Amino acid sequence: MKAARIYLLFHVFLIASVLVNAFDPITTAVTVGICASLGRTIYDYFHERCDSKWIAFNVTGLQTDLENKLFGQHIASRIILKAVNGFMSNDNPKKPLVLSLHGWTGTGKNFVSKLIAENIYKEGMDSSFVHVFTSTLHFPHSSQNATYKSQLQQWIKGNVSNCERSMFIFDEMDKMHPGLIDSIKPYLDYYDKLDGVSYRKSMFIFLSNAGGESIIETALNFWIAGRDREEIELKDLEKALSLSVFNNDKSGFFHTSLIDKHLVDFFVPFLPLEQKHVEQCVMAEMKARELEPDRDVAEKVAGDLHYFPKSDRAFSTKGCKAIQSKLDYYL
Repeated sequence: MKAARIYLLFHVFLIASVLVNAFDPITTAVTVGICASLGRTIYDYFHERCDSKWIAFNVTGLQTDLENKLFGQHIASRIILKAVNGFMSNDNPKKPLVLSLHGWTGTGKNFVSKLIAENIYKEGMDSSFVHVFTSTLHFPHSSQNATYKSQLQQWIKGNVSNCERSMFIFDEMDKMHPGLIDSIKPYLDYYDKLDGVSYRKSMFIFLSNAGGESIIETALNFWIAGRDREEIELKDLEKALSLSVFNNDKSGFFHTSLIDKHLVDFFVPFLPLEQKHVEQCVMAEMKARELEPDRDVAEKVAGDLHYFPKSDRAFSTKGCKAIQSKLDYYL
């Protein structure tokens, strides 16, 4: 898409240069003016801007994606749809939307962040208004915490000043140095403006494996009792999840004021996936590759993964994370 834009702009200016050389000075001046105006119009048309042409929430699209592309996550799907829809439908929110997604690896946390972005921003995850931070990449050294705090504040303030509908995704919160995330606490609070900037229409999404143990324990208890996983409700998980995350001294949320001051709007649990859910992931991947979905292949790929407890193979240890490479092997 970006290459096509550059190609088109190149041709506009190429034509302009030909026209300039073809006419007398007066005609040339007029031609240059027209071409400059045309160039600006084309630039504005293709260049992403913070307006409704580029940012428009598609609630139907998000609902469809959650129903057809996210498997085994009835709690997360329901919370995400209601939370995002309510926030994006509100022209005057009191604070930014803050979501904290928790669960074992491969259960869909990053994937859901991608779905949210794709149904708000025309450019999806490639939007210049979507910002992703990965703890081990962007904040690797604990000795630099003070520097990271200052840089993070400046980055968020600068980008929200540019577009109030900005989205910030923090991946690997369980590996972030404790105390760092507290530096953005003022931006998540109930302030009308801070230094002339309003953060109330921005969105902050935290992704973490922290709390995954308590989620698995609850899911396993339901499974052992022979109860359907769809019977698990948010109330069965939310309190234990928030406490587990808050008291984890190896997590970026350790004793954070974001939790202590109730600035996280929703703690969203992602349940461990059963083999049938992994098979659904494989079928969806084949469809995404424009292949005819093959149930036998899906069963082979899912069956080749590791599950726990070993004797019962209840839940996948890596969720759907490894299915792409496994599928390559079986095709």
